[in-house]
Amino acid sequence: MGKGKAFIGIGMLCAVMTLCAGCGRQEKDDKVESIRIGVTVYDQYDTFVSQLMESFKVYARQKTGETGIAINIDVYNASASQSTQNAQVEEMLEDGCDVICVNLVDRTEPTTIIDMAESKNVPVVFFNRELVAEDLERWNQLYYVGAKALESGIMEGEIAAQAFKEDPSVDKNGDGIFQYVILEGEAGHQDSIVRTEYSVSTITDNGIEVEKLGYAIANWNRAQAQTKTAQMLNEYGKQIELILANNDDMALGAIDALKAAEISPEEWPVVVGIDGTDVGLESVKSGEMAGTVYNDKEGQARGMLDLAYALATDQDTSELNLEDGKYIRLPYQKILSEDVYQYLK
Repeated sequence: MGKGKAFIGIGMLCAVMTLCAGCGRQEKDDKVESIRIGVTVYDQYDTFVSQLMESFKVYARQKTGETGIAINIDVYNASASQSTQNAQVEEMLEDGCDVICVNLVDRTEPTTIIDMAESKNVPVVFFNRELVAEDLERWNQLYYVGAKALESGIMEGEIAAQAFKEDPSVDKNGDGIFQYVILEGEAGHQDSIVRTEYSVSTITDNGIEVEKLGYAIANWNRAQAQTKTAQMLNEYGKQIELILANNDDMALGAIDALKAAEISPEEWPVVVGIDGTDVGLESVKSGEMAGTVYNDKEGQARGMLDLAYALATDQDTSELNLEDGKYIRLPYQKILSEDVYQYLK
């Protein structure tokens, strides 16, 4: 097994599956009895990705029950290393996976993966971290499942704007300007750039003047966000009226910093996140976060599974309504305290 690999057998006994493991796309019987899907994620400890994969496994078990075809899933953790991820894909191809699902470490570096998969004629479903559109056009067996990042930024900005308009106490200094800081996911990452840009522009589009006090790169990570927020609290203190986080984990890290600083909740800035993770939803429920934007992990997981299954069994994908024959897009949903209960498990 490769670095960070975990094997999940779904359906048939391991002894039976061993006999079928080596059968790739090129030598299938008329009646398919099992398929193998290889998955590599950029970081298994990312809360959203972890929950997406949990849903993916659930749907795989359901699909096995519906079809009688055993679905094996090989899951690898790339640990934020593109070279590691490339090696994992190579191993999955050598192991005879029928389809590869890739949560890219570096969205600008899919070339090695694409070339390896094309040489073996194994389709690739990229998910959650969108590669450059031109790269997806390099071969007719490349697909993407995810959402449009700009939608999440717009909705995050709408949540913040609504808070400013509806609660005068949010404007702590009464100057009519929303003073804010940003917690960004990754330097140069498309989702970070787009979520940041559209969240701020949406606030101003709602007629609210803003002032940027500072920002910090926290790499989608709760602990890093806590550290970076603590630093900004030391620098800007009560000037901060709004914390915009590119994901829920970083928003929760900001809340951890506010608690550690022993700031009264009545004096907290507005905190908004994106993703609608289980812990993020609980924070909205408790009132600690003003809101979040639900990134449909269940829909993405089902879309990935249905697409991977169709590709692995050589079925027609037209019923999946692929956008431009390449994309499955799931819409975001804006979640405030009054909406949260319908999203909680």
